[in-house]
Amino acid sequence: MKQDTARKQEEQTPSLHGRAMENLEYIRDAMQRSTEFTAVPGYGGVLMGVTAIGAGIIAEIQTEPLYWLATWMVEALLAFLIGSLAMWQKSRDADTALIRSRPAQKFAIGFLPPLLAGVILTGLILYRGSPSILPPVWLALYGASVVTGGAYSVKPVPLMGWIFMLIGGAAVFARPELGNYFMIAGFGVVHIIFGLIIGRKYGG
Repeated sequence: MKQDTARKQEEQTPSLHGRAMENLEYIRDAMQRSTEFTAVPGYGGVLMGVTAIGAGIIAEIQTEPLYWLATWMVEALLAFLIGSLAMWQKSRDADTALIRSRPAQKFAIGFLPPLLAGVILTGLILYRGSPSILPPVWLALYGASVVTGGAYSVKPVPLMGWIFMLIGGAAVFARPELGNYFMIAGFGVVHIIFGLIIGRKYGG
């Protein structure tokens, strides 16, 4: 009788241990979600990259700087809409608040200042009549936004921002006519690569 009781206790011990580990894993994931902004677009980022490549191809064949600029402005608006919709969908699937959550607010506070600086510099550059330096400025400041906002997000996000900044830095030293190709490499290829990484590891 005592042997049967001991055997049952031994059988229950691994089961209890397994449940305890599952509970600890759940708690760890919940705490991580409460401190990280996880609604960054994954496959939405892939779509942003695809549209950026399309915009880059269209911009490349433009003969007037104004049309080149208009093409990328339309792409920026389209990317914003895609990214916003993807984040909303991802947060809804995870049953988390997109705007009211503390991680989302921290992400926005980190993300917006470099982006606003980019808007101001864009106006100044156009006023000065030097549109050829827009690609490195856009890439570098967008990268800075992703790095500072990504400090409150999942690990691949700040890394993506640093790569944008490196591409922007390289564009500074390249011939002006190559700026559009750097835009395609950054806003197109980098978004696709990291969108796939984020989508597969952290959900769409």
